Amino acid sequence: MDIYSLSVALTLILLPVVTLSYIRNDYHAFLSLGPGGTPATPFGYMKIKLLSLVCLRDPLRPLPIPPHFRPQKGYLSSLPARAGNRPLVQGIAPQRQRTEKSSMDVYKGLVSGMRRLINDPANSLLERTSCFEKNSSGIFSSEPITRTCGGEVCHAHPSDGSMHMTLHPADVKIILEKGWGERHPLARGGWCRRFVPREFVLVYAPRNEKEIELVMDIISAAVWWVSGVDVKKDGAEKRGLDTYVGDYVASQDECKACRRHTCGSKAVEKMTGDM
Repeated sequence: MDIYSLSVALTLILLPVVTLSYIRNDYHAFLSLGPGGTPATPFGYMKIKLLSLVCLRDPLRPLPIPPHFRPQKGYLSSLPARAGNRPLVQGIAPQRQRTEKSSMDVYKGLVSGMRRLINDPANSLLERTSCFEKNSSGIFSSEPITRTCGGEVCHAHPSDGSMHMTLHPADVKIILEKGWGERHPLARGGWCRRFVPREFVLVYAPRNEKEIELVMDIISAAVWWVSGVDVKKDGAEKRGLDTYVGDYVASQDECKACRRHTCGSKAVEKMTGDM
């Protein structure tokens, strides 16, 4: 047997072994992300690999603001830059932060801040099982004006302290530029809207009390975008946003149906949990 024939034979023998080894390791990496919106099964893994073909190639690139959006400006007027490098983020569904996670105390502080928003009746917010994750709790608007899954504003990940939420495109731009998060891999609009909104982002886990305050400001921006409520104002001034145009306006019947079929049928799982 000549050298060429030997090389071909070795390739035919080794290629399946290498391929199976890669798939095995990649599958276990998928499982290591923990529970999320995709079943931790071989079928779920195959689904994610197919979706990876249409993912955003640059999750740090801001999305444009459609000219029909009202208002054109977002909620966040300014935001200090996040110190240090960006953490390592992996996965699609679930998508998780793998480094610089919140400590238990910091995560509890974040959850306490979220619950203060929910416990104020004037904010018209609820705690429900996340429509997107289905394994953690999130903040929902009882009167959403922007289309998300059942009026979901955001949800927290007990395993790392990061969050997913939907924001005005102008606020997404600030988050990206200041290093506080990145766009979800499927947040590209069009056909992918069946999975997540185009304005869906991952906000990095806070690392201390000061960063909890900054993340709460970002959550306030998400509440404002989804519900039109400014949680930092009082009385009639809370309802500072009541005009959207285009297909971003939420149908109340649609939101109720989504809550009934996707969220309301499940028991609420608390935002607190083992880290």
